[in-house]
Amino acid sequence: MTEIKCLECQKPINGRSDKKFCDDGCRNTYNNRLNSHADEVVRTVNSVLRKNRSIIQNLLPNGEKITVSEKTLKVLGFNFEYFTHLYETRTGSVYKFCYEYGYLPIGEGVFMLVKRQAKPVP
Repeated sequence: MTEIKCLECQKPINGRSDKKFCDDGCRNTYNNRLNSHADEVVRTVNSVLRKNRSIIQNLLPNGEKITVSEKTLKVLGFNFEYFTHLYETRTGSVYKFCYEYGYLPIGEGVFMLVKRQAKPVP
């Protein structure tokens, strides 16, 4: 009979014949390592989205609409490639949102910043 070894630490496994790991620690380490690349991508995107949201939130202290230059947003580290969703108005204007905070290009290098009241998730 062949000796079964832990997939993580390669120590011999005692117990059931279908066991893959010697203990919970090895199982967790193995699965964390296996999923780390996908998790890193998600963490990176979430980090950019949180930063974008924070930038708009700080520029809208009372949640009122304001206009701001693209240069100002870029200096603060805003990344225009990442947003959570789009909202198209009846007139065809398309806002990009980072959660409840959005922006709309209204002219050459000028954006309007807004806060939308979050709707409860069903």
